[in-house]
Amino acid sequence: MNLILFDDPEARPHLLPLTFTRPVSLVRVGILTIAEKWERYLNLKGSFLTDNYLSGKFSIINTHENILINGAVCPSEDLLKAVKGLEKGQALFSEGKLIAGRTSKEISTTYPFLHTWKQQTEYAGKITVIDRLWKIFNENDEQIRLDFKLLTRDRKSAPIEDPYTMTYGNEHIFLEEGVSIKASIINAEGGPVYIGKNALIQEGAVLRGPVAICEGSHVNMNAKIRPATTIGPYSRAGGEINNVVIFGYSNKGHEGFLGNAVIGEWCNIGADTNNSNLKNNYSEVRLWDYTSQRFVNTGLQFCGLIMGDHTKCGINTMFNTGTVVGVGANIFGSGFPRNFIPSFSWGGPSGFRSFELPKFFEIAERVMERRHIALTDEDRKILSYIFETTREFRKY
Repeated sequence: MNLILFDDPEARPHLLPLTFTRPVSLVRVGILTIAEKWERYLNLKGSFLTDNYLSGKFSIINTHENILINGAVCPSEDLLKAVKGLEKGQALFSEGKLIAGRTSKEISTTYPFLHTWKQQTEYAGKITVIDRLWKIFNENDEQIRLDFKLLTRDRKSAPIEDPYTMTYGNEHIFLEEGVSIKASIINAEGGPVYIGKNALIQEGAVLRGPVAICEGSHVNMNAKIRPATTIGPYSRAGGEINNVVIFGYSNKGHEGFLGNAVIGEWCNIGADTNNSNLKNNYSEVRLWDYTSQRFVNTGLQFCGLIMGDHTKCGINTMFNTGTVVGVGANIFGSGFPRNFIPSFSWGGPSGFRSFELPKFFEIAERVMERRHIALTDEDRKILSYIFETTREFRKY
């Protein structure tokens, strides 16, 4: 059996700028990405059916017998049973949305693909679909809990050997091997705390579950990691962080508040940077939407910052409630920048100009080399494509 995770054509544009640089199923929500969840549930390695410009890096393996999974849909035990019960030619739908299907022949790789199903079955159960930016942090509490069960079932946690670390709700704390903790407070009474392989929790840090600290990440001294927060692999976390998802390889290592936010990969948050997550008049927050090219109502009272991959901001940056920043931006200066900052913007409240590609690539290479990862030719192609397709937004 072959697993293919396809981009939901309705969800993908609404998840920009995060999906500029990845398939929908590689969005992290909970401890794992959506793709990793399905791979573990099905015990299969997945490939991707995504937009053409991403297909060189995120390729598809296409066989005569495929399990197709909507990459915006998070798995559950009940949904897994329905997917495993599919026969060749059958598909699972929910309110007109294709959730999963099993094919008996190779599928069209034209995106979005078309496939004719012999039988369509309606799935009546609850599904979690990540089809809007704010759902990533809004669903993170539940997804941490589900991923915790998936990852720790029938396994024993590594011990906390430091005598000065205080823990509450020990049965809901799980450490992978190689974790180092010194003089910290971990409270899992309100939700599980998962700490990944070789993670470091420094002195004075406070973690209040549900929280996920993924492989190789560091939580700095005196950090306050509040509930429904995921610190993705090889990231740095400091200051106060509440209901935030950091995808991975990003740094928010200093003081400052980050709340109800999503941060992509290879981002850096400068010292004492803060984002507002609640408007002074307590009204619902509006967020930039690439599909309609306008600000849309999230229906949420709490909504902070969305930041695309490879974006950096300088010290003391202040982000307004409901700010969306694209890919490869560099933000600095005093005052509040605009609520929508296009990809490859350079500047701040006093004005922006285009962050030209040669300079951007020079910085990206330097940043990635520190983690012993190369900026590949395929990465350059993807980022160059994003630069050109977002040029229309950079009319400052």
